[in-house]
Amino acid sequence: MYKRFNASVRSTEQPLTARLSRHERVRAYLGRDASYDGVFVLAVRTTGVFCRPSCPARKPHPEHVRFFATPAEALQAGFRPCRRCRPCEADGRVPAWVSRLLEPAPRTDGRVRDADLKALGVAPARARRFFKRRYGMTFQAYRRAWRMGAALQALRAGEDLTMVGFDLGYTSTSGFRDAFARTFGQPPGHGRTADCVVVQTMPSPIGPLTLGATSRAVCVLEFVDRDGPPPLDRLRRSFAGTVLPGTNDLLAQLRTELAQYFAGTRRDFSVPVEYHGTPFQCHTWDALRTIPYGTTISYEALADRVGRAGAQRAVGSANGRNHVAIVIPCHRVVNKSGQLGGYGGGLWRKQFLLDHERRVCALSPNGGAA
Repeated sequence: MYKRFNASVRSTEQPLTARLSRHERVRAYLGRDASYDGVFVLAVRTTGVFCRPSCPARKPHPEHVRFFATPAEALQAGFRPCRRCRPCEADGRVPAWVSRLLEPAPRTDGRVRDADLKALGVAPARARRFFKRRYGMTFQAYRRAWRMGAALQALRAGEDLTMVGFDLGYTSTSGFRDAFARTFGQPPGHGRTADCVVVQTMPSPIGPLTLGATSRAVCVLEFVDRDGPPPLDRLRRSFAGTVLPGTNDLLAQLRTELAQYFAGTRRDFSVPVEYHGTPFQCHTWDALRTIPYGTTISYEALADRVGRAGAQRAVGSANGRNHVAIVIPCHRVVNKSGQLGGYGGGLWRKQFLLDHERRVCALSPNGGAA
């Protein structure tokens, strides 16, 4: 039964790009709407170049534009990526040249000089621009942060302090101790009790997502294109403590469950979630998690559910401050009239999520998804 349902979803579920009208795609790129980055790319017949929707370059006339779901499709059709907006980097995955830089990051000590970058085939200026734009920090700062995240994970797993430092490239125990203390505010001897928010990005059918978790629970699931500073900068302002790029077991679990959700084989998330808000906001977020998959309620009904009849504005504000989208399903709250209302990720994403859940329910009304 489970396998038959799974196959049924795959055979009938169209990619998001296929369900977007041409009018909506034209509107998105003419308006430089970054919320569509990672969802489709546009290729210009007259220049042979393809861009992400938010590209700041002069916008071509719609009659000269073709749309593709992925950069790979545009490349296969003979178009080349725009050097200004770099569309091959728009879906949440890091490009191959960045992977070459990140791979040795946890285990390489010392500064990486411009000559070292050039030896890897990477222009130093390009590396600086990418890391400042994506992570809000230089490449060197990113390397230090990644290594400290790896150190914390190793110490929490019970590994020997001295060996952790040497494994990460530190030539002296004192150097490792000083670097750890600067990052976490305490020496590595307390590493088994220290914690931080570990952050990474993930591609999805509705654009790249920022995921974050402590060792205890997931605390961040946001859309990368949110207005404001880069994700790491924004999260440092939102959460007390250290925020580092990296991974842990809970992020791996969240990635798996999100993939199942978008495939139509999961309805409820089992990954633990940690709230950061006022008591009223936390109470509202608890109530959101009781809304059944594939259904909606009004802001008025949500206010009644949290014991604040008539406080539609207050629960709407709490929805807007939800840091864990999809898992805490604020997309399931709509206006009493049936109109969508607001959504931090953009109304088109809210509509996609509601349509997706209703489609899964229609295919298997009595269950079939986890």
